[in-house]
Amino acid sequence: MQPWSAELAGRLEEHVVSSRLLRGNPLGDPHERPVLVYVPPGYDDDPDRRYPSVYVITGFTGHAGIWRNRTPYRHTFPETADAVFASGEAPPAIVVFVDAWTAHGGSQYVDSPGTGRYHSYICDEIVPWVDGHYRTLDAPRHRAISGKSSGGYGAMITPMLRPDLFGALATHAGDALFEYCYLTEFPKCVRHLRKYGGDIGRWWDDFNGRVAFTKPEDMDLLNILGMAVCYSARDDGTPELPFDPVNGVIRQDVWERWLAWDPVRMVPGHAEAMRSQRAIWIDGGTRDEWYLDIGAQAFHQALLDAGVEEDVIHFELFDAAHGGIDYRYPLALSWLCRNIAP
Repeated sequence: MQPWSAELAGRLEEHVVSSRLLRGNPLGDPHERPVLVYVPPGYDDDPDRRYPSVYVITGFTGHAGIWRNRTPYRHTFPETADAVFASGEAPPAIVVFVDAWTAHGGSQYVDSPGTGRYHSYICDEIVPWVDGHYRTLDAPRHRAISGKSSGGYGAMITPMLRPDLFGALATHAGDALFEYCYLTEFPKCVRHLRKYGGDIGRWWDDFNGRVAFTKPEDMDLLNILGMAVCYSARDDGTPELPFDPVNGVIRQDVWERWLAWDPVRMVPGHAEAMRSQRAIWIDGGTRDEWYLDIGAQAFHQALLDAGVEEDVIHFELFDAAHGGIDYRYPLALSWLCRNIAP
């Protein structure tokens, strides 16, 4: 296996899309965003053939460029996806790699006064753009969304909110059951903030004035601030923490705003949308540091309780921590494509 590149049987095309919805966003992040589109082998051979599509979204701090990151002895996801199609393991599909990065690490793929309209950006701009530029099958039964961690979270909630667009999903260790994946982080952050006088804004200023991730508190605080700016920003965009940063007491009204975005809690209110899904892949590692395997179990049960048929769902737990599970992506991709193919 070459350590630097691999030749694709299909083709990965790079574009820049100018977003009207992201223009003038609260963080001043770029409104022109990269979009990578993979077309499978044979796409050019039959100009009348149309294809299902799978949208892939990244985890927290992720951006379009990470799909080129190469770890030792492993291929990148565009390469492993290409192998799935080249081998005939799955029917051909168009794969779209979406960028929703923000200065605070991510958007959680929601519309927020703190970050911008990233949910609408994907659904109302990127999907129509792809359908207008590629020979897709423009129907939810032929369109899926997939991601890991925060991307897995976005993959869970997007079909709930827009079943008119997405009819299948795959979530790898997606953020769910917030009292386990987030609440346990709050006391760590209270301790970290002691050196900043309980002011996360002071830490943010310090973080931006030096090399990132050179202090032990950086990732914990970035994660909590990043979630707050998505889930509990005020109307003016100011993020509110769901706990008192000095004494750690939960701010129940703010915490309830976070819980309203928990996929497990969202399912009952979007049961019909979930019952309309053709395929739902859920997995996670049993040693996940944020207990997202337990969140996966809870999400699975919530779907069953909402009346989603068991044969629509692929649910699997496996021996792994949160990282290093990228080998799962092509497994889910192949399964999704078999379920959304015409």
